[in-house]
Parts: sequence; C-alpha cells; structure tokens
Amino acid sequence: MKTKNIFLSAITFFLITIGVNAQNAENPWAISVGVDLISLQGADTDSGVKMGAPALSLSRYLGAGFSIGGQYVLGKSANNGVDLDYLSMDGIIKYNIGAGKLNPYIFGGYGLTNFSDNDNDQGQFPSTESSRTSFGGIGINVPINDKLNFNVSSSYRSSNESGTYNHLQHVIGLNYTFGTGDRDKDGVSDKKDECPDIPGLKEFNGCPDTDGDGIPDNKDACPEEAGPESLKGCPDNDGDGIPNSEDACPDDAGSAEMNGCPDSDEDGVADNEDNCPDTPGDKANNGCPWEDADGDGIPDKDDSCPDVAGDAANNGCPEEPKSLIEFLGSDQSRILFTASSSNISSTGKASLDKLKEMLDMYPDTAVTVAGHASSDGSTEYNQKLSERRAASVKAYLVGAGVDASRVDTVAYGESKPVESNKTRKGRATNRRAEINRRAEISVN
Repeated sequence: MKTKNIFLSAITFFLITIGVNAQNAENPWAISVGVDLISLQGADTDSGVKMGAPALSLSRYLGAGFSIGGQYVLGKSANNGVDLDYLSMDGIIKYNIGAGKLNPYIFGGYGLTNFSDNDNDQGQFPSTESSRTSFGGIGINVPINDKLNFNVSSSYRSSNESGTYNHLQHVIGLNYTFGTGDRDKDGVSDKKDECPDIPGLKEFNGCPDTDGDGIPDNKDACPEEAGPESLKGCPDNDGDGIPNSEDACPDDAGSAEMNGCPDSDEDGVADNEDNCPDTPGDKANNGCPWEDADGDGIPDKDDSCPDVAGDAANNGCPEEPKSLIEFLGSDQSRILFTASSSNISSTGKASLDKLKEMLDMYPDTAVTVAGHASSDGSTEYNQKLSERRAASVKAYLVGAGVDASRVDTVAYGESKPVESNKTRKGRATNRRAEINRRAEISVN
C-alpha cells in the first residue's frame, strides 16, 4: 500500500511540475518498441526489479487529446527467489497532456496479466496463473525529431487473483508517430486540407477566410476585402458589377466599356479622362470639342479658312468664286488711264460695274486695287499719280454699293511696268489700275 501511495503521489507531482500542454493530431498513429521492468508489490512478496523485452504498443489519436490503443509486453519477474515469466496484453486509453519539448500523458486500461513459473503451461493465459488487470499510469515522450520520440512510462497494475500479483510496470523505448499529417495544425489532415500550410477552417477544407465573406481565401480573388461570390469575393463600391480591383472609378457607377467609369456626355471618352465631361467632344482632344472660330462646323485644325465660314467640300472655305476668279484673270480687271489722269473711262466703268456684280454674288470675297504709272514725269509725281488712280477705282466701287472694307488699295508708281516704257504703246499699257482678289492673288 505504501508503494501504491508513493506512486500516486508521483503522478500528482509529475502533473504539477510538467504543466499542461496540448497535443495535436498531426500524426495520429503511434507505435512504440521498448524494454520493460516489472516490480511485484504487496506485503507477502519479496521482489526485485526484473528486465524483459519486448514491450510493444500501437495507438490512434482520436481528438481532444485522447488516444486509444493496445499493448503487448513480455518480461521477467521474481518472488521469494522464484523466477517468473511475465506476459500482459491490454487495451489502453491515453490522454495527452501537452506537446512541446516534453510531451507528458496519463493512461489507464484493462487487460490480462500472466505470471508463470512452469514452462509446460498450456496457452498464453492459463487460468491458474492469469488475472484480469486494471491499471493507470503516467508517461512522457521526449521528441528526437518530428516523428521519433524517446518514451518512458510507469503504471500501477492491480491483479489480485490467485497466482498473480499487484505490480509496477515500467517501459523504456522509442515511439514513432505517423499518419496523414497536419502541417498547419488546424485539425484538418493534410490529405483533406486544400491549404495544408495555412491554418484554416474545416468548413472550407482547411483554408482560411480572412475577410469573413464566406468565400475561402484560395477561391477569393480579394481575400482581404469582403465581396460577393458573383465577383469572386471582391468588393464593388458603386454597384456597377465591376469589382473595385478592375474599376477605374470604384465610387462612380459606369460601364465595362469605360473600365467602370461613367461617360456623362456619351462621347466615348470616360469622365475620368474627359476634360469636358458634360460636352461631347473628340477623344483626340481629351473629350473636348475642337475650336471652330467661324462656326461652320469644321474645326479650326481642319479648316483652311478658320475665320471665314465655309463648307467641308472646300476644306472649310466658302464656295470658290469661279466667275470672279475668271473676271480677275481677264483683261477686264485692268483699268487703263490717259496720261497724267486718274479719271475712269466708260470702258473702265463697265468693267467695274461687272466687278460689283461679282462682289455681290460672293459677299465673303474682297479685292485689292493696285495703282501704276508710266515713266513719264518724276518718280515722286508718278507715285502720287498711281495712288490717285487706285483711290479713284475704290471710290467708284464704294459709290456703286461695295463695302469699303472689302476694297484695299496699294500704289507702285512706275516701279512695276508690264511693258517697256520706251514705246508709246508700252507707256499707255503701264498707265493702269489692276484689280486682284485679296489674299488669293498677289497684288501688282
């Protein structure tokens, strides 16, 4: 009894000093091989400690720290100088107290024990030398590596039937764990764990759900932001069906064509890239309309006449004044004068009347009147004479109803003859005023 009390006290002391640690289910199967030491207990026994082998056990981890298994032990014992062969076969329930540098456990069970002093006994458990045995004990596994442990255990075994003894059974050996494994220690075996290196949840086959949206991280395109399953777990702040991660305007509902952005003016340029989001424009001009100074619908960049309204067929210019161009290209556009005179002849007036009709037909056109003189007289006199001739032609046109802003004048004196001033005919031809279309034909 004294020995039993000492044993129970040792259990209590062992649990207090070791502390409580939790064992996991990384490798649920364990097999142990060792040697055993048997010590008989009781007032009428005189026993030493005998060593035997083997001591074999196999156990399976169930969960919550509990394992179940079986043990088979062959050994030696002695009583009052008589050597006894020892045999036990037991069912065991074990509770793993912790896991770490030291892995303690407690255990108990029930089985059969045999003490034999006769080699001729029949069977492993003859009734005269066998007893049903209940027991309880403590043990510890000291890890050598991830799978292998050094193992020591002690148990007190109660077997009071005739021919048997209460006794202590000590086992020293090696313990090897194996099984499917659970690397991330989340309670889901690696075989079933879709995320074996990351602790997760059983309902997601061992994968975590970091954002708590009900979609496991391994199937969640945005594992740290909650979102609907329809968008693979990604959020959609503006509710336009485009996840924030792909939405250029995550807070403004838009369309897939515009990368999730709106297009308020419907010009094909998304508002976030449109410098004129409320006015339809051209993508090449950042969504803004091109300038059109003359308002003819043709942008200034494409308008050959940006300040004069025209049409597309003419590249933004007014309709080509063909009859006016023909007039200006004929002899009718040259008004001749007599020597030292700026008076317009009847022939000249007829030409100017026709020019007035052309100008009325093409109200957007303008002309320049260039005055000239022959070499008769001084250079200074001829310059003044050419100025009066140009002014005389303009005055006639303005008097006929042509707006003065449409007629410019320029004077060249005797500097630009069209024929030689050495002949009478040449000098007569040089006394002239020439009418040209402004900005289209150079003025002479």
